Amino acid sequence: MAKRTLPLQPSDIDFFNAEGYLQLKGFHPGKQMAGIKKSIMDELRRLNVWASGKSLPSPLRALPPFQQIARLSTLVKIPGMHEAVMTPQLSSVIASLAGRTPSAIQDTQLLLSLPNQGTWTLEGLNWHVDVAAEPPTSLPGIQAFLLIDEVSPHGGATLTLAGSHKAMARQAAHQPALRDILKTSTDLATSLQGTGIHVVEMSGQAGDVFLMDMRLLHTPSINATKHIRMMATARFFLGA
Repeated sequence: MAKRTLPLQPSDIDFFNAEGYLQLKGFHPGKQMAGIKKSIMDELRRLNVWASGKSLPSPLRALPPFQQIARLSTLVKIPGMHEAVMTPQLSSVIASLAGRTPSAIQDTQLLLSLPNQGTWTLEGLNWHVDVAAEPPTSLPGIQAFLLIDEVSPHGGATLTLAGSHKAMARQAAHQPALRDILKTSTDLATSLQGTGIHVVEMSGQAGDVFLMDMRLLHTPSINATKHIRMMATARFFLGA
């Protein structure tokens, strides 16, 4: 996995074009992330979801793990967060990767996972793209994923399939359809060997930012740790 700090190098752009993602290590300072984390924890306490390191009685606990994420994203709102984290500097980096300036930026959405959701697995996940690229060779946008707190491996980080934006070309070369592999495989890492596609777990330190080609298949994952997963995301759409 490539881990880069600014300024971007030509090799970063080459890596992004080939793999479909790039990690910007320490893009935002930890002190800034600590302030956002505190605001989130205060809001979870107010909503009677989490306090003092313990889960509080909440209807959320009855929901399946990925429905919990969706519900929390609608409940927890942090005023001013979008402007604080989806900065002009980040837009400039995205413009460098895309070769043109974003035409629109979607509001930032929190991605929160409660702890101890179950056993971490690559089976039964919802691999998807958020927008269809027309034509498939055209980059529709870049999605930014921000780590507000440290996210450990198997800690509920978003997963993406690096290289999956080129899957259509590989299918034309008579390789198995990627979606068929995702639906039927019981050992995804092994099944993807030789395809040029591999699973990337967006784990890391507070302040890290992952930038993802929006043609990549991605999915939520199970948080098998005892810590809340705190991430945020926004989509940077590209004009023609």
